[in-house]
Amino acid sequence: MRKNIIGAVFLFATGFAINAQTLKSPDGKFEMNFQLKSGVPYYNLKYQGKTVVEDSKLGLRLLRDGDIQFASEIERKDQNGKDLNDGFTKTAEKFDSKNESWNPVLGEKKSYVNHYNELAVTLNQPANDRHIIIKFRLFNDGLGFRYEFPEQKNLNYFIIKEEDSEIDLAADMKTFWITGDYDSQEYQYQETKISEIPARWPKSYDGNASQTPIKNAIQIPTMMKWEGKTPLYLNISEAAVINYPTANVEVDAVNYKLKTHLTPDAQGAKGYIQTPAVSPWRTIIVSPKAEEVLDSKMIFNLNEPTHYTDTSYIKPTKYMGVWWEMIIGKSQWAYSTANNVHIGKTDFSKLTPNGKHAANNDKVKQYIDFASKHGFDALLVEGWNVGWEDWFGHSKEFVFDFVTPYPDFDIKMLNDYAHSKGIKLMMHHETSGSATNYERWADKAFQLMNKYGYPSVKTGYVGNIIPRGEHHYSQWTINHYFRIAEKANEYKIMVNSHESVRPTGQSRTYPNWIAAEAARGTEFDAFGGNNPDHHVILPFTRFMGGPMDYTPGIFQTKLDYYFPGDTRYVKTTLAKQLALYVVMYSPLQMAADLPENYERHLDAFQFIKDVAADWDDTKILAAEPGDYIHTARKAKSKDEWYIGGITDENARTFTVDFSFLPKGKKYQATVYEDGKDADYINNPQSYNIYRKTVTSASKIPVKLARSGGYAISVKPL
Repeated sequence: MRKNIIGAVFLFATGFAINAQTLKSPDGKFEMNFQLKSGVPYYNLKYQGKTVVEDSKLGLRLLRDGDIQFASEIERKDQNGKDLNDGFTKTAEKFDSKNESWNPVLGEKKSYVNHYNELAVTLNQPANDRHIIIKFRLFNDGLGFRYEFPEQKNLNYFIIKEEDSEIDLAADMKTFWITGDYDSQEYQYQETKISEIPARWPKSYDGNASQTPIKNAIQIPTMMKWEGKTPLYLNISEAAVINYPTANVEVDAVNYKLKTHLTPDAQGAKGYIQTPAVSPWRTIIVSPKAEEVLDSKMIFNLNEPTHYTDTSYIKPTKYMGVWWEMIIGKSQWAYSTANNVHIGKTDFSKLTPNGKHAANNDKVKQYIDFASKHGFDALLVEGWNVGWEDWFGHSKEFVFDFVTPYPDFDIKMLNDYAHSKGIKLMMHHETSGSATNYERWADKAFQLMNKYGYPSVKTGYVGNIIPRGEHHYSQWTINHYFRIAEKANEYKIMVNSHESVRPTGQSRTYPNWIAAEAARGTEFDAFGGNNPDHHVILPFTRFMGGPMDYTPGIFQTKLDYYFPGDTRYVKTTLAKQLALYVVMYSPLQMAADLPENYERHLDAFQFIKDVAADWDDTKILAAEPGDYIHTARKAKSKDEWYIGGITDENARTFTVDFSFLPKGKKYQATVYEDGKDADYINNPQSYNIYRKTVTSASKIPVKLARSGGYAISVKPL
């Protein structure tokens, strides 16, 4: 294979330009061409001979005198050279290839195939005697490229002003996007042509606890469809964002061009780099089938294997939580009515209780009993620790100490009680955005968890980041998230982060970072709603880089059940909530509703009890972004399959084809489907359950109500 690639490169180079190289994917369907034009690096991408990405610039701009107040003359001198985006000559190219498989600690399949051809181009700036490497990896599902900065005399430390990576798309494609932002991904998805983004952008976002929108920019991953007789699907993202800021992309709506826009710090710097170093990978997944985009593991393959020596503590987890009742306003996180508290100085035992504190001994024991009775692994308890009274919106650096419980939360008694019932409690650490304070307390907090047997922690970053001026996705904060993951690994603790950065495949390298939120989850159904198409877009965008703690399982979807006259409601049917456990992959799955609501629907609740959270295989049966997704997954180390299908605001029909089952075996399929009169607005709790014997030759027709779905468990007879 390598000989063929080099031959193609030679022909291309001799026939066109000495500075041009061609790289083909292992199956030959993709072709990437690199060349220098007047010293500026460009690349393009073709799929089966069709240009998908036209000639697009590469490079970086550096900060110079006057742009920032440098700490020393040495730093100032380092910035006086030219940017790293022109004046290049090619000095070397190196080809490589790899075909391997590796086993994720937790994943959608037992093993992932990592098969690519690689081209590394060394570029030199003669005027400054600097050199960089641009590395391209071409897989059977798309392209990844990054910058590498070897250690060298004239480039040992530099500051990035902006990255100039471009993706010049060949057409005005349908795009599923959210507004660009340095601090939040919690937005509703928009569906427009690229050319229509600027007109829609001003109406594309609403308020949030912390947000910094970027005009006419969108976030990645973003999903695109090149419509026509032979449509193509594109997914634009990044991989392995480590010691580097997260990227948005600026939109040139006239030329259908995307350009990298990095998250800055308070001084406007985008990245502080000391060589040797590498950038994240920019990724472009392309396929004629939407199902193949969902099935791609390219982003994970571009991350490094883990350096952890022990991953035995990292396990899939199904949990419940003292959480939803606070989200809907039935209870509170805070214990008292105080509005001015000082940790270490305020005597909370003397404060007046507000009467709505959810994390109290009696209530937590009730949740433990229910979770134990129904076979769950863990229970999350939020609002257990002092400090919730007056932190929000004050930019206080020291809000929580992560070790002191409220007077009505007996941490030892509750952990002993939980363990006696086979349940482990899940710790909650809301940092209030004060990352510096969390790092100061991390060792003591994790030691407390070890003392009482907490296996995992849910971290939160609501509000503006402290140190003040940093953003949720700037380089410093990105490094903070990884410092916490590594610190947690020292104590054998799994991390589920909320309001953090979106994953970029780093679960391969940091497998104890088991899940993240980093998008609009179920809680927004109580805050103002997620549209019905939200669930059929997220797997094509946010989930491409890693699992999300979406917190599904809401059975009581209309909130006027608790508060007469309340118009809020979860915009799905009950059956769609079941399907989300299969469609939205996460090794950390929550049954988010209140126990009493599950008690009223124990027959449907059975699916949540049965469904796995870790998988040996995954089949995307059918998918179309923004419309529908149908997914089948095989449970880890079991001969059991689980199937889930969901739709947008349109009712649909689908026929489930069981040809993925082994031939010659019989299974019992338990089908949980929308009732005949189900509707996410008018009758969301209407569902039907029936059983049927199936084989690999079986087909079952299903009907999906508006914003509805179905779930099927398949077990051997």
